[in-house]
Amino acid sequence: MTRIAFTASERPEAQDARASLAKRYGDIPIERAEVIVALGGDGFMLECFHDHMDTGLPIYGMNRGSVGFLMNDYDEAGLVERIAAAERAVIRPLRMTATDIHGASHVALAINEVSLLRQTRQTAKLRISIDGKLRLGELSCDGALVSTPAGSTAYNLSAHGPIIPLDAKVLALTPISAFRPRRWRGALLAHTAKVTFEVLEPGKRPVSAVADNIEVRDVLNVHIAEDRDIELNMLFDEGRSLEERVLAEQFSD
Repeated sequence: MTRIAFTASERPEAQDARASLAKRYGDIPIERAEVIVALGGDGFMLECFHDHMDTGLPIYGMNRGSVGFLMNDYDEAGLVERIAAAERAVIRPLRMTATDIHGASHVALAINEVSLLRQTRQTAKLRISIDGKLRLGELSCDGALVSTPAGSTAYNLSAHGPIIPLDAKVLALTPISAFRPRRWRGALLAHTAKVTFEVLEPGKRPVSAVADNIEVRDVLNVHIAEDRDIELNMLFDEGRSLEERVLAEQFSD
């Protein structure tokens, strides 16, 4: 892959890196590129996938941001060779369909997770169904989320959810600061599962739904399912695959 399109976050170090790399390797327009090199942090990597999802191009990230779990180390030397030898991780996003209190429907994709979050000082009250069957009649909490394996080391992990290997074919359903039932820690679901959240008392206890960085406020219900028609290809340096990083994270301090 020698036709490289570079893209960078607004951080000065990312912009400087783009200028230097473009001078060294050239900078092909997205429509003629074979691969996209993203310069920034994990948040910018997610933005790139959302922005260029319809191209089908693989994305190779290099860390020029604050968090770099999804990124490769930054090094200008041997970039073409590194990309050629890179290991590929295939990510399938979640599709969120949310209906708000005005009856409007909102659709968004999430590579990491879809989360429901309370909007006020009062706890949210959620009803949870899986594949059309009621599983939890009332969850009082700050919120809840459904995470992909790729996103399991992000917000899901911070909410004490499980780390999931990429090839496990499961999703994590994780409560955020559950109050009732206090001992409920969430569930692991088949990747084919369809999750529905219903917001109880939406007028008194408003809830927002967030798919990665896309927020819908004052939702009534949210349907979440893996979108099997979309494949996102992420490239990692040889020997430092996303699978290896997810495994190593489980043995870190």
